[in-house]
Amino acid sequence: MAQRPKRNAANKLERWEIALIKRMISAGILNDQDILAYFTRPTRSINHARIAEIRNQAKHRNVAAASQAELGAFLQAWPQIDPVTGAHLRGDELLVKAREAMLQAVQGFNNPRAYFKSEMFIVIAVIAYTYLLHWHYRRSGVDIRYKRAVDGVETVLKTRHGADKHWELEACIDYAECPLDAPTIANLRFLIAIRHEIEHQLTNQIDDTISAKLQACCLNFNRAIKEIAGAQHGLDRDLSLALQFSGISRDHRNILLSETDMPAHIQAAHTEYEDGLTDEMVADPRYSYRVAYIEQAVNSRGKADQVVEFLRPGTEKGDHVRLALKEVEKPKLKPGQIVSLMREEGYPRFNLHHHTQLWQTADAKAPGKAFGTTLADGAWYWYPAWVDQVRAHVQANGDRYGPGPAG
Repeated sequence: MAQRPKRNAANKLERWEIALIKRMISAGILNDQDILAYFTRPTRSINHARIAEIRNQAKHRNVAAASQAELGAFLQAWPQIDPVTGAHLRGDELLVKAREAMLQAVQGFNNPRAYFKSEMFIVIAVIAYTYLLHWHYRRSGVDIRYKRAVDGVETVLKTRHGADKHWELEACIDYAECPLDAPTIANLRFLIAIRHEIEHQLTNQIDDTISAKLQACCLNFNRAIKEIAGAQHGLDRDLSLALQFSGISRDHRNILLSETDMPAHIQAAHTEYEDGLTDEMVADPRYSYRVAYIEQAVNSRGKADQVVEFLRPGTEKGDHVRLALKEVEKPKLKPGQIVSLMREEGYPRFNLHHHTQLWQTADAKAPGKAFGTTLADGAWYWYPAWVDQVRAHVQANGDRYGPGPAG
């Protein structure tokens, strides 16, 4: 049986609701049980004794009754329930907004006409998680306002325009009783770090490079909102498989992949953050979600009824694949590491000078060749594809680089 979401032990009426209840009582038409029906909902259960306390003026004496016009507007809009989830559009506003924000983030990323997919997704996903955690903390009685002591008196910090200043997402996940698990929090810290880097800087295309983190963020949010608010709030029913109008040829795919190197400042933030994580955390699908597909033969066409078709390389159909599998972030090697690797493989006379001559002759740093990249430290790093080129060269010139006297 699924774990029941936690309830706010106080189940408090909000001030605007108390004002409306007072107006209903003064009208003298409804009894306490009738009034209660307007203010109880799945995410909050109110005891009828709370209505009696207002009627008898045992509590809330300082709250003024709503006007007749305000009561009329409330009754006209009632029940103000989201038909998909049953959440109250005003009382559960943060929960409704959290869910809607994540849907917008995913739909924006899936938009084939969008150019800044990852940037927009991260910004909106951070908002979605912030709203979800704010809703959860308020419901659990946690004060999420920033405060400071002034002359021994605790004061709530204000924004420039006078509103209470509430926790941002980083503060929400730093809270000791944050309901999110460790890999989900690690995934969010990564996205927050990338958001700080892209906030005021040009990023070029980073979609392919961090897409595994974005996919994990989506799955984590769907799991979190169901665990925190209930299964009816999941996004499973609202998002389906994305369709496209054209295939991707192999040549086109290679061009796309060759132009998706992460910008240096993004790569630096990526590397610095992941250097502080354990191998287990980096491999956890809740931190970074990757899928590997294995070809499976079927004995009839009717059994191959999935919309995704995997084609064998080298076949006529395979030359125009309909699905390009995303590559994970490539390892990067310095020139000295490549030289050491070649020496370990039996070519002790291969040195840095030989390596420099080789890449200059091949013009291997040309952008279109995608053999390497420059990182934030200003140094050039080589991808495994270049190591394969070097290996082929030294193997073809074994007499020159192998053991024994130089030729």
